[in-house]
Formats: sequence, C-alpha cells, structure tokens
Amino acid sequence: MKKMKYIQKLAGMAAFILVMFACSPEMDDVVDIGAEPTEDQLDFTITPGTTDFKFVLKNTSSVTGIVSWDLGNGSKSAEISPTATYPLPGEYTIKMTMVTRGGIATKSKTLTQTKTDYSIFTDEKFIFLSGGVDDLDGKTWVLDSLSSGHLGVGKAGTVGLEWWAAAPLAKAAVKVLYDDEINFKINGFAATLINHGQSYVKGFVKTSTGYSNPREKDSDFIVDYTPSPGTWFIEEKSGKSYLTLSGATPMFPCFDVGATNGSYEILKIEANLLELVTIDRVEGNAWHYQLIPKGYVKPSVKTDLSVVAAAEVNTYDISLTNINIPVGQAITGVTYNFGEGDPVQTSDYTAVASHTYMRQGTYTISATVATTVGDLNLSKTVTIAANHPDYVPFLLDEMVMYNDFSEVSLAPVKAQDCSVAVVSNPSRIYPNKSANVGFYSKTNNQWANAYMQLPAGYRFDLRLVSVFRLKVYGKAGDVVLLKLENTDKGEAWQTGSELKYTIKADNTWEIAEYDFNGADVQPGAEGWKWWADPVSYDVVADNYYNHDFYNVIRIMLNPGVGDKTHEFYFDELSGPHVEGIKSATVK
Repeated sequence: MKKMKYIQKLAGMAAFILVMFACSPEMDDVVDIGAEPTEDQLDFTITPGTTDFKFVLKNTSSVTGIVSWDLGNGSKSAEISPTATYPLPGEYTIKMTMVTRGGIATKSKTLTQTKTDYSIFTDEKFIFLSGGVDDLDGKTWVLDSLSSGHLGVGKAGTVGLEWWAAAPLAKAAVKVLYDDEINFKINGFAATLINHGQSYVKGFVKTSTGYSNPREKDSDFIVDYTPSPGTWFIEEKSGKSYLTLSGATPMFPCFDVGATNGSYEILKIEANLLELVTIDRVEGNAWHYQLIPKGYVKPSVKTDLSVVAAAEVNTYDISLTNINIPVGQAITGVTYNFGEGDPVQTSDYTAVASHTYMRQGTYTISATVATTVGDLNLSKTVTIAANHPDYVPFLLDEMVMYNDFSEVSLAPVKAQDCSVAVVSNPSRIYPNKSANVGFYSKTNNQWANAYMQLPAGYRFDLRLVSVFRLKVYGKAGDVVLLKLENTDKGEAWQTGSELKYTIKADNTWEIAEYDFNGADVQPGAEGWKWWADPVSYDVVADNYYNHDFYNVIRIMLNPGVGDKTHEFYFDELSGPHVEGIKSATVK
C-alpha cells in the first residue's frame, strides 16, 4: 500500500524525476529503503561563506537520493552544495527536498540574517534593472519587439539565437505577447508581471499552476492567467550574473519557456537594454530574450539620400550621406532603385550607384536601407529634360507585343477587384496556339479590371499606329472593354478613352480590335473633360494625347454589370509601340 501511495504522490513529478534518474549517476547509489524517507532522516548544514551575506548549504542526510533546494530568497538550486545570498535582514526558510526510490521528503531550516549588504543599492545591475532607491515605483520592461533576436532559441551553451532569431514583430499575430510587461522594484525585490489576463507560453508548460484554457497560436500557446506577485534577485555565480524570478505562480519576462529554477543568465544589462538567456527545464534548450524599458524609443539609423548629376549626360550618382549609426546597430545592406526596374543591391552602404537615363521624363529614385532594427526608406525625384543623344526612337509604324503570358512580358498584367491568373490555353488551335493565356474572373463588381501599367517615363505612341488587339475566348454576347488612362493627371479614370468589343461565338478564340483613331476622351461626353487643358478630344489627332499621355491599359468584362460571376480567357495583348522601349522583356 505504501508503495502505491508513493507512486501516486510522484505521478505529478514523473517526467522530472525520470529525467533526473536517467541523467544522474548518483541514482546507482540510491538506497531502496522500501519506504518513503522521513524528515528526521534528512539534514543539512548552513555555513558562513566568503562574505557576511553568503552561506554554503551542505546535505548531511542519513539517506541517499537526489537533492534540490528552495533557498528561501526567491532562488532554487539543484546543486549538491549551493551557495546562497541573503543581503537583507530577515528570516529565510531554506528547504531541502530529497528524492529516493522510496519517495520524497523535505527538511526545512530558518536562517536569520541581521546585516544589510548596502552595496546592492549602488550596484549598477540592480539600478539598471529596478531604477534603484530613487525609483519607488520600480522600472517596467517589455520585449524589444522591433529588434531582431528579441526572442530566440538555440542549443544549450549558446546565447539562444542559433536555431531561430525572431525578426522584428515576428510574433505580431500574438498580441498578448507584446502587450506583456514586467516590473522590478528594489523595495522588497518585488517582481510584478502585468499580462492583462493572458500570457504566451511554450506547450510543455501550458498546464502550469494558474494557467487555464490553453489554445494554440503561432506554434505556442495562449493561456488565461492572473499572476501572483513575485520576487527577483541578481546573483554572481562562476563569474556570471544571473537574474532569478520566483513566485507562487509562474514569473517570467513576457514569454514562459519553463526556465530552469527561474534562473536567467544576464548577457547584457544597461539603462535601456536587458539581454537574457535561460535553459528550459523540459527540452534543455537555450532561450534568448531582449527587453527595453516601457516607453523607451530606441535611436535608429539616420541617413540622407544623395542624388547628384554626374558629368555624363543624363547620368546620376546616388549614395547615402550624413550617416548616423547608433551603438549596437548596423546597416546590413542597401537597395537602390532608379525608377526603371532592375534595382541595385549592395552590402557596402558607402558605395555609390550610377545610372544613365535614355528617355526624358520624371523618375523616382529610392533607397531601402536595411538595418538591424528594420528598414529605412528614402526617395527623391529627378526630371530628365531631354532624351539621351544616343537614344534611337523605335519604328513608329509597327505594332508591339505587350504580353502573351508565355514568352513576352513588357509589363505584368495585374488585377483590380478581380482575379487574373496565367493558365493553360483551353483550346490550342488556330488562331491561338499559345501554351499559356490569361484568365479573368470577377464576381459582383461592376468595374473590376485587368490592367497593364508601363514603367515610369514610358507612354503609348498612337501617332502612326492607333490599333490595340487582344485575343479573347468566352461567351457570345459578353462585352470586353479596353480603356486607355493616364495615371499622372487627377484620377486615372477621369482621363480615360475606351472602346468595346462584343464576343461573337462561344468558346472560340477570336481577335478583338480596338482602333482609337477618332476616339474621344470620355466618349459620349463631347464638350466635357475633367480638367481645363485647352486641347481637343481626338486621342489620335491631338498631340496632347497621342504620344506622351497614356500609360495604362484597362480591360473589363461586361463593365457596369455588378452581379454574378463573369469570366473569359485573353491573350496576346498588343498595340502601338511604346516610346522609349524597343522591345518587350523576354522571360
């Protein structure tokens, strides 16, 4: 009966004990006394250490087993003979627990401390963590969520970033994690976890005392939890500093990974930075934390974007100037974009990038500066007044293939309020033997459209060729509208000129042709435009429109019809040449 009783009593600690038994050579020496050890069989000594505030504990029991300690100062230990620190006057209850094959027993003794270690009140680690004696409200810390590595994990013996280092806001979906705070006061070494009723924890601790209603979120668990007040202390062990957190219920810095004995090695502590690593008591992995004071705004990398005209015609040099990198941060790379595609990337943030423009126009030059605390985006515009002397205009009397969804793509065809996908050709027979085509689908939206926008500085030239073509495959009677727009003047739709094509036969490839010769701006509204520019309305005859105006093609199926689903296939979007581009990009 006694054996069964002890088995039941050990059930809650089974995993812990089995691990200790398996790993500890001492278990070969454990005496199987066949009964639960009693308190009078346990004993330990308390001997003064190297200072008035340190004491050495030593197991002197008459039975053999595995010993663990509650030091009574908020710390726990699994050492055979730990050294404990008691810096303030008071009575401290020290408990030694022994596990044998027969069961578990605990022995308690009281240490009375009458002296005060005043050095802790001037120790910068204590001051940095709690604000010291001048801050009665203590100091509150939060995870440094905008920094890389604010959480991490690695193998034991590392700083806990080897296997995973959280990117800035990596756990943004777990709001309860970044909402948590932990406050440290020097008065009574009080630790308070402010978690607003919920905490984020590892799965292997989700059933800890006080936790309820665990639900998985982003590979770990959110639990309902109201933490009790706890305590903290900083101790030196083997030349390293350790922060110990304890309480009647779990106490941890915002994310509970089951820290062994509530102990966290302090990797770095400053007025505005707390970096910790701990070993979890279940899997034995190293977990990394980086915290900052609540409300603290970290200084960030600052720099300006320099855009300077070079000696060569239409050539500009861009670089970073007035660079200021705060201590502890770094620039890891820069991406420069001249507004004509093909960005330039470099790991040397002092490098200068150059670019020559062949075509007149206004371009946005930008730099994305990658730093250890996030990206910094900078931009400037530059206006190229005239084409480069070496620029050769394209032949005006030939049509250009814009996009055939298989080999040629001058610019991508995108979707607005609908879907556009590249799919296999549903009927690979003349007049369309392409392998891939575009597929348009809209549901309950009148003006959903597929659109192609030219790169910055480029425009359709309608002076010699005014026809656009599109191969279509769908339902007879469906209307396919093709509209030209300008994105620079007001709302793009206000600049539009549009033509329609009605599909003649079901599920047969046919060529839809749109000839804008004689077409008006906003057809059906002659005498009215959305702006007051003194121009006519013929988009081909008027030089205002015919070569330096339109840069967008929009394609709509059954425009104005807003109910149900409407779908069709399309391919080989082509039309007048684009001034500034000699040919489409071949994939």
